[in-house]
Amino acid sequence: MSDVKKVVLAYSGGLDTSVILKWLEEVYDCEVVTFTADIGQGEEIEPARTKAAAMGVKDIYIETLTEEFARDYVFPMFRANAIYEGEYLLGTSIARPLISKRLVEIARETGADAIAHGATGKGNDQVRFELGAYALNPDIKIIAPWREWELSSRETLLAYAEKHGIPVEHKQGKKSPYSMDANLLHISYEGGVLEDPWAEPEDDMWLWTVSPEKAPDESTYVELGFEHGDVVAINGESMSPARVMETLNKLGGANGVGRTDIVENRYVGMKSRGCYETPAGTILLKAHRAIESLTLDREAAHLKDELMPRYASLVYNGYWWSPERRLLQQMIDASQEHVNGEVRLKLYKGNIILVGRRSATDSLFDERIATFEEDEGAYNQKDAEGFIKLNALRMRIASKRNK
Repeated sequence: MSDVKKVVLAYSGGLDTSVILKWLEEVYDCEVVTFTADIGQGEEIEPARTKAAAMGVKDIYIETLTEEFARDYVFPMFRANAIYEGEYLLGTSIARPLISKRLVEIARETGADAIAHGATGKGNDQVRFELGAYALNPDIKIIAPWREWELSSRETLLAYAEKHGIPVEHKQGKKSPYSMDANLLHISYEGGVLEDPWAEPEDDMWLWTVSPEKAPDESTYVELGFEHGDVVAINGESMSPARVMETLNKLGGANGVGRTDIVENRYVGMKSRGCYETPAGTILLKAHRAIESLTLDREAAHLKDELMPRYASLVYNGYWWSPERRLLQQMIDASQEHVNGEVRLKLYKGNIILVGRRSATDSLFDERIATFEEDEGAYNQKDAEGFIKLNALRMRIASKRNK
């Protein structure tokens, strides 16, 4: 890539990406543009501007993308009820397509030849960033320093920073032993004691949720209003997608909702143990399935459930911008036309208890038919006899043959 003259770097302002910034200038002899996004990670992003400016960066992009993230990525994914390997709500996975999109867009705006990221050669994120970038710009050049350099540890990064005068913030107090990633949907923890799948996570590791044992002794009721499969109101108050997420994170976290401890299969081939806090996502999944149970046709619901693992794998593996994910999304979104109504939940010590669902306009639940009392002729029970015999016909024939 000797012809690379300008690179857009996904930049957090931390040690890794600060070293990458200088390394790109030194090794590629190129100009670096930095891009820092707020997608709800809960940390100030403006300090990244100061750090980048101190290192001589001229073009510095600092953007708040929480609403776009919730509206265009998180909410469409939850319309699909997507969950990877039965447990993971895809919190890290779903953030990467948005970052890839902006990297490519900024490269186009600034006339950059390449983009760069700080994902390691062991993880899924390198795949997600790069598949997304290539899907949006097939000619983009991508630099992944962790696959090129020999700086393989924190000590070597610190030594490089000291040698090149890179300012490194040394925080007071105990340094977290975990590798963490946070956004509006979740916070993840890997490394440290978690590398032993038998080891129980330390109590003070969790940052967003109280332990179920310490959660309030009284339950918290919450009512979610749905329109076309998306939550648009909480307890009767209209909210934007990002505010829905923020509100549910607080409610769920205060009641110990949303903790998971998973050994997952990475796309690159290894198994990985991680812990996740996803309060809002856990609530959204429960509530969305509840309103769909009332408003979605049986076969449409079953078809969605059959396709969901495929959809979830596409998101996990980095194929958000693929033709197949877009095609699935069209089908999923079409299924949500009548997914409207309200769901009432009770949050209690890590549990989400469904206590009610209703839809004034789109419910397929007919009390006259479903009742165990007198149905006034709404359902003819004699019809069931022929239905059963027709469905049993092939098994009766097979049974006679086998005898």
